[in-house]
Amino acid sequence: MTPASDTLPPPSTRALILGSTSRYRHELLSRLGLPFEAVAPQVDETPHPGEAPAALALRLAIEKARNVAQRHPQAVVIGSDQVADLHGEPLGKPGTHERAVAQLRRMRGQTVVFQTALAVVCQATGFEQHDIAAVRVVFRDLSDDEIEHYLRKEQPYDCAGSAKSEGLGIALLERIDNDDPTALVGLPLIRTCRMVRAAGVQIL
Repeated sequence: MTPASDTLPPPSTRALILGSTSRYRHELLSRLGLPFEAVAPQVDETPHPGEAPAALALRLAIEKARNVAQRHPQAVVIGSDQVADLHGEPLGKPGTHERAVAQLRRMRGQTVVFQTALAVVCQATGFEQHDIAAVRVVFRDLSDDEIEHYLRKEQPYDCAGSAKSEGLGIALLERIDNDDPTALVGLPLIRTCRMVRAAGVQIL
């Protein structure tokens, strides 16, 4: 009798590429133990006039994956993007301390939806899937001193909405509601696993 382990399908021979230079997404994808390369997508991330936060995040995730897939057509490419949604207004990465202060002052005591979009593309096989993980986050009614202390210590200027929940940013929050625990950090791994398996990449 052939051992059960010998009946498993062979691992995919296709390269796996993360279409992102985000250190947060790189760390998250590394948790799966798969070899992959990170490639910077060449995409204009400027929102379209009147574009809703979820639509913006999904469009950019798809554009990033397609852009990298065009340069690496044989690979399975992961693209992702996150936009903070404050009552329909998109909030991106603040970039500066002053913008981060302004963002957190607006978000204190509010419910913010972090729209984390994911796209997986393989140009050679014509494979493309995309999805979005919406994470509802309730912020505490933060004082100006708390905001300043958090920003000076964490410096989350490359995080959408200035909220680095995997660090000190967890102290900003009252509650998190989501169905994909890593989505708030920047890459929804449950969805990622499902999509790359569908694209032919063996994980387990």
